[in-house]
Amino acid sequence: MKLICSFVALSSIRQIVKEDKALIYEDWKESILPLLDSLPSNIDPKFFSVEQYFAAKSLIASRSFEIDDYHGFGMVPLADLFNHKTGAEDVHFTSTSSHSESDDDSDNSDTVDLDADNIGNKEPSSELDCSSVTGDDPLVLEMIMVKDVKAGVEVFNTYGLLGNAALLHRYGFTEPDNSFGIVNIDLELVQEWSSSLFSSRFSRARVSLWRRLEYRGCDSQSAEYFEISSNGEPQIELLILLYIILLPEDTYRKLDLAVSAANNYKGSIDTILFEKWNITWDKISEMRADLLLTESVCNALLWLADKRESLYGSSSIKDDIEALEKCCTKERKLYHSLVLRASERRILEKLRTYAAVGARSHSSLKSIQREPKRKRSKRS
Repeated sequence: MKLICSFVALSSIRQIVKEDKALIYEDWKESILPLLDSLPSNIDPKFFSVEQYFAAKSLIASRSFEIDDYHGFGMVPLADLFNHKTGAEDVHFTSTSSHSESDDDSDNSDTVDLDADNIGNKEPSSELDCSSVTGDDPLVLEMIMVKDVKAGVEVFNTYGLLGNAALLHRYGFTEPDNSFGIVNIDLELVQEWSSSLFSSRFSRARVSLWRRLEYRGCDSQSAEYFEISSNGEPQIELLILLYIILLPEDTYRKLDLAVSAANNYKGSIDTILFEKWNITWDKISEMRADLLLTESVCNALLWLADKRESLYGSSSIKDDIEALEKCCTKERKLYHSLVLRASERRILEKLRTYAAVGARSHSSLKSIQREPKRKRSKRS
């Protein structure tokens, strides 16, 4: 079990799991612990321990899914018979009531109240005549086949387009060929890289300017991070932050003044790129990632990839893949932890490739910029 915990602890869900455990413990302490003193003598208190509470809450959470915008997440009888398949659902569950409409519409519409008088006076529609299943309650779920399925083939539902970290955290399993995986790079890791090159004061000033430009990373319960997509492409906000940290002092001051004068105008960073590369404004949005990939930024990405992978310990990705191949799928916790580790390390490999290709492309772009423009000779 310690080995399994270490695998999960080194993945992108390490901090989330720790935070969830703390929240669940506080929930148990507030709601369950006060009841233990009043239990009858014939009931064993160990059935209400924090471990049992954690197991029960995890069990319910792992089998619930998002029904619609109105109902949110819930458990539905029979619906959990279907296994999940990312991006390949055969059936979809949705509410047949009008509650899935927007809040503005529901404020002014004749929505259904869940009191006994309302339900008793409402005539069931022809679609809801199966009283043996739904009774008089008009709030039922509808199962829709979204594509044809051949007889004898397994029918799949989906929890959504989720990567392996989210699947393991929420539902306790992973998919070996999941194309929606991500790796998180914590802002703290970026600050550690910056502090290895510059003073703390320098780093704080550059991050502050990035925030004044109204850029942010993603937020979890207590941390800010950046996502690396399954193809190794970093979040644009991370590239912009690295670019700002590495700006020459005179360019940084110019950008700082431009932001102050423009009242947090994001176009200030575009101005810097426009002046440096002398490109037209209509092309700057689609080229921005390429323009940000200077040699220094790409080296920073390589540093972050190496530092992020160092969290997995001394073993290599080859070691993880070999361990995964030897692992029996019946050892579910170990197997899915290894799948997550291997998938995250593959993404980090792709990030290194992205940085290497980006550096070469940037060098080519600089070479093209330095070439003198040749005048076309007139045809006689």
